[in-house]
Amino acid sequence: MIPLKDENKTNNKCYIRLVILVICTLVFFFQILSSDNNYWIYFFGFKPLSLFQNVTYPSFPGYLTLITSLFLHGGWMHFLGNMLYLWIFADNVEDKLGMKRFIFFYLLSGIFASLTQAFFNFNSEVPMIGASGSIAGVLGAYLYFFPKAKVLVLIPFFIFFTVKVSAYILLIFWFLYQFLNLSNVDSSVAWLAHIGGFIFGYFFAVFSGSNNTKKKGKTIFLDKNEKGPWD
Repeated sequence: MIPLKDENKTNNKCYIRLVILVICTLVFFFQILSSDNNYWIYFFGFKPLSLFQNVTYPSFPGYLTLITSLFLHGGWMHFLGNMLYLWIFADNVEDKLGMKRFIFFYLLSGIFASLTQAFFNFNSEVPMIGASGSIAGVLGAYLYFFPKAKVLVLIPFFIFFTVKVSAYILLIFWFLYQFLNLSNVDSSVAWLAHIGGFIFGYFFAVFSGSNNTKKKGKTIFLDKNEKGPWD
């Protein structure tokens, strides 16, 4: 299932999602126009060995590459897939958390995702790059906040057709798909990072105290008599 759009309007202007998308786009075009893209991936990508073994590389310190790596991508499909999910789902999560807290949440999701992958591959010298971990966190938060929001998805099954499904169907399917691919040892995808980011995002939403909607600069909390997102 490939999401095309959701039917979930925001109550406020959401600029951070757009800023992240623009930064990722500019960085990606810089990469593909560079004469040595591999150098930038190696320089700014997160290498687990540099963090856990205190190995020095000709790059940023390991802890800084946990952030710089979130804005790099390995190719067109990697870039376009991440930006599609960012565009569809991040605005509502940003609207729910507020701009400042969303920035904090987005970066923390990516860092936690990278560390999850690194924990199981702490001797790896292969650079980890991509916004996938942060976006996985966005998907986890979206699942908690808006499980019943309708999402238009494209299903390529012999023929291409579209159908509207509840967000929880799409997002749980996405989450399980990551687990199903863990056994694919030849894959270059950091499946554990996706899983870690998603779990972090979900529980960040649970404990964020953000069962609220912002309207005209005010925060309106659900009282004990109102229904939560799963009700």
